[in-house]
Parts: sequence; structure tokens; C-alpha cells
Amino acid sequence: MNSRGRTGTVKAALKRTAIDLLYPRRCMICHGPAPWGEYICPECEPELPVIESRRCRKCGKPVEDFEALCPDCEKNPHQYDRGIGIYRYDSVMREAVSYLKYKGRREYGEAMGIYAAESARSELMTWNPEIIVPIPIHPARLRERGYNQAEVIARAVSEESGIRMAPDALQRKDTTSAMKNLSVRERYSNLSKVLVAGPGLSGIRSALIVDDIYTTGATVDAGARVLRDAGISRIYFLSVCIGGGFMVSY
Repeated sequence: MNSRGRTGTVKAALKRTAIDLLYPRRCMICHGPAPWGEYICPECEPELPVIESRRCRKCGKPVEDFEALCPDCEKNPHQYDRGIGIYRYDSVMREAVSYLKYKGRREYGEAMGIYAAESARSELMTWNPEIIVPIPIHPARLRERGYNQAEVIARAVSEESGIRMAPDALQRKDTTSAMKNLSVRERYSNLSKVLVAGPGLSGIRSALIVDDIYTTGATVDAGARVLRDAGISRIYFLSVCIGGGFMVSY
């Protein structure tokens, strides 16, 4: 890691120590008090569903040993260059993400960002993005929740890696309809209409998009398209979780 990364790590450690003294953390797996200075109980850590199998060369989804690309990436021309998710989106991570998004466990996002940055250290050094860009959430969700979970994760990744955070690089200019039951094509179209580039992107040539979950890739693709139109030529993504299912093509 370069000096920028080491400086970021030291600053992040000092900040986390101060916060620990005031607000003891809870383990994002068992939800009980975490040991001082830790984000996860040592006995809970083995439950993290780390992806250790062969990965798709494009999106990082688990694939069979004989596959170079997953079915999605073989069919769909993504807008990003490469990406990686750290954990399988299983019942353990589904509950942890749910607590982060709906039960006010903001510290879970910090833990996820730190673990993601540590796990993707070699990728981040190879890609060498200039900025980290969180996916913005629905304005109504932001008002209700009080924070954007992707931004919490992205800020932790930034502090751990030393890569500059650009929280407003992607912005939502309008609301979208609920996307849970939309097709991949509809979801991509929906997001493409409301995501816009923020200020300060002139001269930026590479970016890392950060989100909590990568499923179809529609959200990351929509954000990547906006960033490419703003002049950024190399775009990567890092997600905490990645789904193993595959969707139909766009």
C-alpha cells in the first residue's frame, strides 16, 4: 500500500478508537456487544460467507471452475470495467444488511466497508481509482433513514484505503418508482433517468463505485454510464455482497 493508504489507515484507526470509547459497537452477525476494538465477535467471524471460489472476470460473481464469465456478463455489455463483491448474499449477510438499512445499525456499514477494503486490497491497488463514489439512495429513504448506507460503507472504504471520497459525484435528481419487482431492463431505465453527475469531476479519469449489494448490475451500470458521460474512462465497483443468481439480458 502507498503512503496515502497507510496515512488513511492510521487516521481511520484513531477515529474508530475514539468512537469506540463513546459508542461501543455491536457485532453485525450476532448483534451482541462486540469486543473492544473489534467489529465482529471472533466466534462469529467464521460465519462470514467470504467468496473463495473462482470468480467471473467481469463482475466477480462466483462461477464454475470452467467458466471465465458468468451468464450475465456473457449476455450483457456492462458499463463498468471490472468489479468485485466480498460476500455471498446469504441469510447471514441479508440480516446484517437489513439491520444496517432498517434498524439504524449504522456501525454495521462501517464494519462492512472496512472488511470490504481489506479483502479487496489487491484489486484497489491494481485499479488505483482516483475517487470513491457511493450509489445515492431514494430521497425519501434518505430522509427516513437519516443516512445513505452506501455512503457509510464508501466512507469506511475511503478511510481504510486512503482513496478520496466523492459523496456527491452521483446524485439523484428525482424519485423513482419502487424497483423491487421491476425487470433488469426496467430497473436500468428507471435509474438512468434520475441519476446525474455531480460537480467536481473535471479531470477525473478513474472511479470506484461502492454499494451494499450487487445483484443484476443494473444500479452499478446506470451509475457507471453517468460517470462515463462525465468523462471518466475507467470505472470499477466494490460491493459488500453479491448475489449468486443470474438474470435475463437487458
